[in-house]
Amino acid sequence: MTVVDVQNIRSHLYNHNVDDEFTLSKPIPLLWSLQVVRITVPDLTGTLIKQSALVDKHNDLVTYTVTSPANHTSTVLFDIKHGLICYKPMNQENCYLSKMEKSDYENMQFLLQQSIQTEVLLGNETQRQTEFLGVMGGSQVDVSTLEEPLQALCRHSSIHWTRRQEGPGKQRLVYFCIDICFPSNICVSVCFYYLPE
Repeated sequence: MTVVDVQNIRSHLYNHNVDDEFTLSKPIPLLWSLQVVRITVPDLTGTLIKQSALVDKHNDLVTYTVTSPANHTSTVLFDIKHGLICYKPMNQENCYLSKMEKSDYENMQFLLQQSIQTEVLLGNETQRQTEFLGVMGGSQVDVSTLEEPLQALCRHSSIHWTRRQEGPGKQRLVYFCIDICFPSNICVSVCFYYLPE
C-alpha cells in the first residue's frame, strides 16, 4: 500500500510603511505556501520506502528526500523553471545533473496541483519503471554556473552531467540506484553508471 500524506505550510511576511517612524500602517500579508508530501510505499520485497517531497510552488521547485530500507537518505531536486534534475546521493561527494523530460514535467505537475489531502494508493497498482543515467565522467560542472537551489545542494561536491540511456550494456556495472515514487502511483528506479570518457 502506498500512503501519501499532504501537509500545507503557510508562511506570512508583512510589509510596513516606514515613511514616518511614528506611524505604523496596517501590515500587508505576502503569502506563499510550501507543501510537504509524505510518501510511503513498499518495495518489491515488501520493505517500506519512506519519502517526502517539499513542494515550493512559488519557485517551481520540488525537493525529494528519499530514505532507503538501509536508512540511507538521498536528495533529488527538480528545478522545474530551469528544466533540471539534481541527484545528491547520501555518503557521496558528487551531484548528478540531468535535463527534465516530458514524463518528469508530468509527475511534477501532479505534485504542484496537490491540495491538502491524504491519499492511499494500493502497492499492487503502482507502476514501476527503471531509468538509466550514464554519468559523463569528464563533464564536471562549475557550481557557480548553476542557479541558487542547485548551488546550495552541491556547493561542496563534484557535479557531473548525465544522459539517459537504454541501459548500461554488458560491460558496464550499475553504480547505484535511487527509487523515487510519485503520488500519481508511479515509482521510478533511477540507476547510474559511468560512461567511458
